[in-house]
Amino acid sequence: MWNQKESGLLKDLKGQEQLCVDKYLRHAEKAHDPQLKNLFSYLAQQEAQHLRTVTEMEGGTVPQMGGGSQSKPGFTAAYSTETREKKDDCFLCSDVLAGEKHVSGLYDTCVFEFRNNQARSVLNHIQKEEQEHGKLIYDYMQANGMYS
Repeated sequence: MWNQKESGLLKDLKGQEQLCVDKYLRHAEKAHDPQLKNLFSYLAQQEAQHLRTVTEMEGGTVPQMGGGSQSKPGFTAAYSTETREKKDDCFLCSDVLAGEKHVSGLYDTCVFEFRNNQARSVLNHIQKEEQEHGKLIYDYMQANGMYS
């Protein structure tokens, strides 16, 4: 179903999504702020769904994308002063934000490279969700004075 280039891109996406899942789960364990732990756990679930979707596509099935509006976390300031815990959590956020930027760019490339309209639609949907993940991380960082 896929040409060589599309198959290679799906393999790359699958690897990136697995990395995102692993990173969010590990970072959830390391985060000090319970809100951040919850955010990372939420994003790990989202990335696991992306991984399942890309795996289905790799197997030749292009799934229908639902609107699935899961409740997104909100944030209140957890840190009012500069502490070691805040610095650690800021590092974790900066790390995953860079990852979200990277994977969003990879999806952007895929949207242009795939011949199948339904596949492009699915990839575009996931890219939009990746951008929303970045916005959630930014919102957390902004609420905690971590983003300048």
